[in-house]
Amino acid sequence: MKELMIGNAALARGIYEAGCAVISSYPGTPSTEITEEFAKFQDVYCEWAPNEKVAMESAFGASLRGKRSACCMKHVGLNVAADPLFTMSYTGVNAGMVICVADDPGMHSSQNEQDSRHYAIASKVPMLEPADSQEALDFAKIAFALSEQFDTPVFIKMCTRVAHSQSIVEKGERTEVTKEYVKNPQKYIMAPANAIKRHPLVEERTKKLTEYAETSPLNRVETGDGSYDFGIITSSTSYQYVKEVFGDKVSVLKLGMVNPLPVQLIKDFAAKVSKVYVIEELDPIIETHCKINGVEVIGKDKFSLLGEFSQKTIAQAFDLPAKESVGTDTAIPVRPPMMCAGCPHLCRRSMRWI
Repeated sequence: MKELMIGNAALARGIYEAGCAVISSYPGTPSTEITEEFAKFQDVYCEWAPNEKVAMESAFGASLRGKRSACCMKHVGLNVAADPLFTMSYTGVNAGMVICVADDPGMHSSQNEQDSRHYAIASKVPMLEPADSQEALDFAKIAFALSEQFDTPVFIKMCTRVAHSQSIVEKGERTEVTKEYVKNPQKYIMAPANAIKRHPLVEERTKKLTEYAETSPLNRVETGDGSYDFGIITSSTSYQYVKEVFGDKVSVLKLGMVNPLPVQLIKDFAAKVSKVYVIEELDPIIETHCKINGVEVIGKDKFSLLGEFSQKTIAQAFDLPAKESVGTDTAIPVRPPMMCAGCPHLCRRSMRWI
């Protein structure tokens, strides 16, 4: 069955279809709707936790018990959840566990533009990055499978435009998944003696995940018709802008798995074009990876470190005429984001501090 869905709703649908039984989250735009939409399904447990750390720990507990689980938060919330995240990378999981994090380039409702890919790299946890609603649904199911295959939590990274834009989605059926709980203190209690033994397993897992990234359908090459002799490496919403500007005229390496990144796939792609541009919002994660592995690319020298991209900014970067778009000449009143009802921050001005 096909349906027009926003990215967050599609992601919630994919989590449900994957057999996830528990979601524990902390609200924050642009991630909130994932949990709100998941709560509409029957026979699942869904909760708002006091904060992101508690949400991640609750989801981890469900995973250990044998139920596929997820937690959702915005990018700044991942700061709060960093403590359990880094240890969970060492312990691994039982049933699959997915961490949904939504970045906010442009700071539409956030206090910074931090790039969550840094957390995936630092914690050595794989990260998938969908570019539309259908990929959000599909990647959710793949993420749970990868989580159990490689014994690791898996990130799904959204951004404001993918989370809140709509596209047609092909829905599927739910698959029930339950794992048996097996008591294993050496695996799950990270006292130093156990953690020392787990670290080599994490490094070996990263090697295997890199091998997976080389041939995974999550990463694909789209060969252009020869109109341009250069190639573009991109991901997420930037991929959509590239396709709107160039169509099928340029060769594109579209990355759906952004940690760990492939090496040979990128080298093979670069060898077939005259030069390579990397188009990614915020920090030069892909660009740096390419250069470390000996692939010369053009990235942040040409594309901004700040804010969101658009079809217009991509076209201008290549000195191409921007396509006409619909706009309005009427000044729209500014409407800042609202705090949740009952939030104590709303009444701080009337509180007396002693």
